[in-house]
Amino acid sequence: MQCLIIAAGKGHRLRSKGDSKPIIPIFGIPLIERVIRCAQEGGVDDFFVVTGYQGERVRVFLHHLADRLGIRITPIVNEDWEKENGLSVLKARDCLREPFLLLMADHLFDPSIVRKLIELPLADGEIALGVDGNRSNPLIDLEDVTRVKTEGGKIRDIGKNLKDYNGFDTGLFVCTPAIFDALERCEKETGDTSLSGAVRGLASSGRANAVDINGHFWIDVDDPEAFRRAENALLDHLRGKTHDGPVARFLNRPLSIRISRQLVNYSITPNQISLISFLFSMLAAGLFSLGGYPALFWGGVLAQFASVIDGCDGEVARLKFQTSDYGKWLDAVLDRYADAFLLFGLTWHAYVDRTEGLVLFVGFLAIIGSFLLSYTADKYDHLMGRQIRQGIGLRLGRDIRVFIIFLGAVLHLPFWTLLVIAVTMNLETIRRLVICRDHG
Repeated sequence: MQCLIIAAGKGHRLRSKGDSKPIIPIFGIPLIERVIRCAQEGGVDDFFVVTGYQGERVRVFLHHLADRLGIRITPIVNEDWEKENGLSVLKARDCLREPFLLLMADHLFDPSIVRKLIELPLADGEIALGVDGNRSNPLIDLEDVTRVKTEGGKIRDIGKNLKDYNGFDTGLFVCTPAIFDALERCEKETGDTSLSGAVRGLASSGRANAVDINGHFWIDVDDPEAFRRAENALLDHLRGKTHDGPVARFLNRPLSIRISRQLVNYSITPNQISLISFLFSMLAAGLFSLGGYPALFWGGVLAQFASVIDGCDGEVARLKFQTSDYGKWLDAVLDRYADAFLLFGLTWHAYVDRTEGLVLFVGFLAIIGSFLLSYTADKYDHLMGRQIRQGIGLRLGRDIRVFIIFLGAVLHLPFWTLLVIAVTMNLETIRRLVICRDHG
């Protein structure tokens, strides 16, 4: 699927963030790069970008981005960039002869919207617009948004000053080349060169479809306030992962997101964050092995802090589009090593206090139970995902295990901490085995 992106405007309301709006970074990633990457995730493989204001600077960035991502990005120059956006669309007429996606360089969105638009069966001569029917969407600037009146899946009217409306223009279209004819006709008949004018023309003949995107993230980043809302929305997107346990969801994640918000401004990579988290766990294990309550206390604090940092690698990876299968695997491997050292250090601390063989046996069961719980996680999470999302199930994972270690260390109860972990981890593993057996 081909994609046309409009990036020609001056964006004067966002000048406080940068001189060239398309390449203003949000969490270290320029706006237009976020648009391109999200469209790519949605299924687009060929890009055309209309440039205007500071066009050379934008085109240089796009050239390097194309090399970096290994994709084709064709720049199109619009010398009349100060005029309405419909003229920017018309500049691409000779490049696009098949249905294509039409996006704005300053509209961020969930890739699922692109997939929904691409999968839409579109008749010859039609277009479709993603319409947000949530009139209470807190991300929308009601004073600037383009409003839409829809009925029966069709657009009946569109414009910024509509009084009778039931949705908002997201700026995400899928178009046939008929959009070019509509733009030329609108300019000739009314002098209107806006994209909305062409959509109104197509709507009058029943050729403008409305695609409901209610519940999916999108935002027009048009001024500093919208920029702030976009940042918060991207951070909120990191919350509520399906595989988060209760400690991760309610304690670790709120803290890690605050840390990640700062880390994205630096060149540190997600894999480096994973290693830093691991080193904190190793330091905590070393403190456990020293003996004495102060070392035990600070070891517990460091273990919990490492658990918080452990969430930052994935958050930074998602915010900066740096996710990778290797990164996920490295994080999982380092977590297993960290768990082993933490539990061994705690076992050694408890053994020095009691010098009983029972301590070593319980410590061994705690380590084995923790490893088996992690080993069975993938199969269990696959089967129990729906129950967890509905709040029926509870994921007993690493976040709870490390939090128990933290509490046990702070309360000076190393042996009882090991005993609780040994019992709960092994019982949970047995429970998972039964669940997996019952589900084939």
